[in-house]
Parts: sequence; structure tokens; C-alpha cells
Amino acid sequence: MSPTRDAPVKLRLEAGIAHVTLDRPAKRNALDRATITAMIEHLQHIADDPAVRVVQITGAGTVFCAGADLAEMQAQIHASEADNRANAEHLASLLTLLDSLPKPTLARVNGDGYGGALGLIGACDIAVVAADAKFAFTEVRLGIVPAVISPFVLPKMGESAARRYFLTAETLTAAQLKELGLAHEVVPSDSLDATCMSIAEAIAKGAPQALAEAKSLIRDVVRASAADRGGASAAMAARLARLRVQAEAQEGFSAFFAKRAASWRRS
Repeated sequence: MSPTRDAPVKLRLEAGIAHVTLDRPAKRNALDRATITAMIEHLQHIADDPAVRVVQITGAGTVFCAGADLAEMQAQIHASEADNRANAEHLASLLTLLDSLPKPTLARVNGDGYGGALGLIGACDIAVVAADAKFAFTEVRLGIVPAVISPFVLPKMGESAARRYFLTAETLTAAQLKELGLAHEVVPSDSLDATCMSIAEAIAKGAPQALAEAKSLIRDVVRASAADRGGASAAMAARLARLRVQAEAQEGFSAFFAKRAASWRRS
């Protein structure tokens, strides 16, 4: 497995760790269709590679992931509900694959993460977060909801926290993300690699099949409804598509790109 070049996602295998890097730093590693497709293809390959013991997801540069790609978001303003649903289901497919991957997954969260980025973090088994990173569920400020990512973040953060942060879109610190259960370790940026390596080495001491079965056990026993998280995410894609074509989302996206306050906001 050699590094990929001129692609939105880079992949390399080193010492049993598959390093999957969102590589669009100029776009803050935003998730456009090409990036999601590339991640799906890499993860499908990784799932069947016996040389891979651990999968590490990170972002190039200083941002982990800005969530949805702004250019594609703007294009979706006037798309049909069916097109919006297909767009949302594409992300649901990625999160479902990541969540159900038979290999242990580790999010190396090197910087800020918004919207869909929190879905990636929630779908990973373990998350190590840079102490100065910031996060937010910003969807309601655009007239939509964190629908597709909700099946992956809600089991970790719980209903009570979601009732606050899905509604307020407040900025969360790395420490708060850990308190919510979406991060396991918060460390200085220069300690990210050492911490992730320590965790990867601990994982690698386990038997490959046992690790896959342990993940399955968690899904089937601890969270009885987790077996259909992928189905729930796909269903939520339909809900998101329905909202995207309605007046509030049209106004929310228009205001965002025009850099003005949305009509429902007080000055």
C-alpha cells in the first residue's frame, strides 16, 4: 500500500497502522463528494487487508475537518429534495462503513471540527483530540439539523447534551468534548502522535479476530439498537433532504454565503 498522490484523501501503511488523512488543507479538509468517495474506497480496501491492525483518521494542516464543503453546500441550495437526499446518504454510507469497520479505528483530531467532522469522530472507536481544538454542531444556524451524524454521536454524548448543543450550536472546547464522551484523550498538539502511537500499540497486542469480535459485541450487546445505526443514518438523510429544500434552509444558506444575518436572527 503506497501513498496516494493528488487525491483529497491520502493513505499510507506503516507498522500496521493505516494512516487515512483528509488532505484538503486549503478547504479546511471539508467533506465534498470526492473526499467522501475516496474515504469509502480506502476504508473498503483497509477492511480486507490483513496487514492493517489499526486505522487512524486525521486531517492535513491545522484543521481536522470543517464539515460539509461550502461550494457543494451552496450548490445544494437549489437542488431537489431527491438530490439532497442522495447527497446526505453519501455521507451516511461513509459513517456507516467507518462505524462498522472490523479494524479498530482511532481519530487523531489535530484541530477544529464542525458538523460532519463530529460524525467522523463519533463513528471512530477512540478519539484523541488536540487541546486547543474547537467544535460545534452548527446545523440549526443554517436552517437544518445534524441528522445524518446523529446516530453516531448521540449514543456517546447522550440525549441531555444533545438537547443543549444541537439547539444552541455553542462552541465546544476539547475538554468539553471529552466530558460529553466524544473524546477519550485531550493532549497538547505536540503530544498527539505519541499518544496515538501508545494507543495503537496497546490495540496491536490484541488478536485481530478478537478485536473485530469485540467491536461487534459492543454494537450488539451494549447498544442493542446500534446494529441499525447505518439504517438510522440513511433514514435521517431523508429528513435532512426534506429540510434543505424548505424556506428556512434556503434563507439560512443564502445568509451564510452572503455573510449577513439570517432573517430569524436578532441584530
